Amino acid sequence: MCSSRQRGFSLIETVIFIVVLGIGIAGLAVLYNQLTLASVDPLVRKQAVAIASSLMEEIQLRPFTFCDPDDPAVFSATGPGDCGTAEGIGDEGGETRYGLTFFDNVSDYAALPDMIGSIQDITGATITGLTGYSAQVRIAAAGGDFPAATIPAAEALRITVTVTGPANTQVVLQGYRLRYAPNSP
Repeated sequence: MCSSRQRGFSLIETVIFIVVLGIGIAGLAVLYNQLTLASVDPLVRKQAVAIASSLMEEIQLRPFTFCDPDDPAVFSATGPGDCGTAEGIGDEGGETRYGLTFFDNVSDYAALPDMIGSIQDITGATITGLTGYSAQVRIAAAGGDFPAATIPAAEALRITVTVTGPANTQVVLQGYRLRYAPNSP
């Protein structure tokens, strides 16, 4: 009697091979998806940085004075007591980023409402192409951020601009505005 050995794969070996191959292809698909999402990230991050930088520059270019810039004593005041309308954190009423009466001091931007889901220009118009981005501005006294001997706490404001883009890409910029010339708006 002659016994011949059969060669080839059994049904169980074939099924195991297909399962292992399927798991490998699924893993590659997940990796490819993650790489695709990450390749868009630099564009989203760059746009978020541009939005944050633009808002930061807009805010830092405003004066930081003892009096509201509309106050007649703005040029002569040497302290908040010399003002008819002392400047505090928040707007002094009626000022907005959009419209006829614009924010005229750094601290006014503390009253800026969060821009959720879209970014507006200074006229209040939504900028096309920036839907999906949100911006938030916070103004606070810089308090103990600097040594008291060099910069008194009341003479500095900390500006924080946070921009969130698609896929929860977040950019946070912080800057300072110093009252370096109290009598100059």
